[in-house]
Amino acid sequence: MPLSDESYIQLAIEIAKKGMGSVSPNPLVGCVILKNEKIIGAGYHEKFGKNHAEVNAINSSIESLEGSTLYVNLEPCSHFGKTPPCVDKIIEKKIKRVVIGTRDMNPLVSGNGIKKLKKAGIEVKVGVLEKECIDLNKFFFKFITKKIPYVTLKTAQTLDGKIADNNGGSKWISSVDSRKYVHNLRSKYDAILVGAGTVSKDDPSLTVRMVEGRNPKRVVIDSELRLKLDKKLFKNNTDKNLIILASEKSSNKNRKIKRLERLGAKVLFVKENENGLLDLKSALKLLGKMKISSLLVEGGSKIFSSFIKENIFDDIFAFVTPKILGNGLSVVENIGINSIRKAIKLRVKEVENIGDDILIELIK
Repeated sequence: MPLSDESYIQLAIEIAKKGMGSVSPNPLVGCVILKNEKIIGAGYHEKFGKNHAEVNAINSSIESLEGSTLYVNLEPCSHFGKTPPCVDKIIEKKIKRVVIGTRDMNPLVSGNGIKKLKKAGIEVKVGVLEKECIDLNKFFFKFITKKIPYVTLKTAQTLDGKIADNNGGSKWISSVDSRKYVHNLRSKYDAILVGAGTVSKDDPSLTVRMVEGRNPKRVVIDSELRLKLDKKLFKNNTDKNLIILASEKSSNKNRKIKRLERLGAKVLFVKENENGLLDLKSALKLLGKMKISSLLVEGGSKIFSSFIKENIFDDIFAFVTPKILGNGLSVVENIGINSIRKAIKLRVKEVENIGDDILIELIK
């Protein structure tokens, strides 16, 4: 019995995931080509600037593509970018049918690839496992439409909502399995963000160590450029992927700025909001201009609270450990809500056990 269109799009999704960490700010795309109920080609977008999934699948084909069906999780491109249009290649190879998971939200593509395929007489089916295909490329779709990164807030907390004890100690609240999961999570994001307080207390590296994967860019909010330069983030910045977000008022601290730049750090100046804090929306726009399409916010409490209060996050990964601390630093500070009726409401997308902990994925 032949497999359904959904089965082949699911396969395309799984193949597309192989590009995680390598294609940003481009989307994750996988492609499968079928002829006479047999897969004759498959491929994925492997690296930014390189061949798209459709071209890789076509090039891998073991026989003529004439009369075949091409399955792809995202609408094939119809414009010249880093590479030629994929639709032209599909038409040239006389592929008979194209099944697409979801339309591309990129204004340069959206609907145009589908129109061109249909105009060439190719049968096109759109919207197969659409929800799953959109979720796969949530980073890309947010970035291409809003020009700012997709923002995930990550917290490791006790059962009573504490992320550190009264002395600021937070190692280790979560289990080894949770920490390994977080390192894997880091490898999927373009950048990771923390506040100066977290750097001062924990002296983190913010790299991927417990699993294989790329290191994200490291972003630190240090409004007044007060951090000491003996921290790991500065000493180990050999890849020059450290970004400091500072207040515009600190732009006259020439000596400190030059020292940071000699250490390979890039300093971006951000205007302040009415409360005298960095305007996070402006900060996200600056990061977007640097082609950062996804941002993992790891703390601390003040940073976490600011993103929630300003409602500039997309989802939350909460690692909850079965410990009760009582006193300590809460994951969220006072954000001006005094009534349960006005509480910020989220939806639970997924819950899973990670070692001794529970991971709750929440969306708005």
